[in-house]
Amino acid sequence: MDADTKIRFKWKFYRLTIQLNIIILLAAVAVIVFFLLHSLYTIPLIIGILILILLLSWDFFNRYRKTKAWLDEHAEEGTET
Repeated sequence: MDADTKIRFKWKFYRLTIQLNIIILLAAVAVIVFFLLHSLYTIPLIIGILILILLLSWDFFNRYRKTKAWLDEHAEEGTET
């Protein structure tokens, strides 16, 4: 793998890492809101957060599969030389 490919992989990895951290933080926020916030808007807020978590998770897994395939493709190129 050349230097440019390594840099591209780092940025792909950073994006996936940040996205996964956001998903985990949103899940933690949903739990905290459930136990600490007692108002009329608690359940709709939690449902909104859960929908956002589902959408981000779906996007994360799609990007993860694409990045893994990209990495497998570029790793094979590096072993041929």
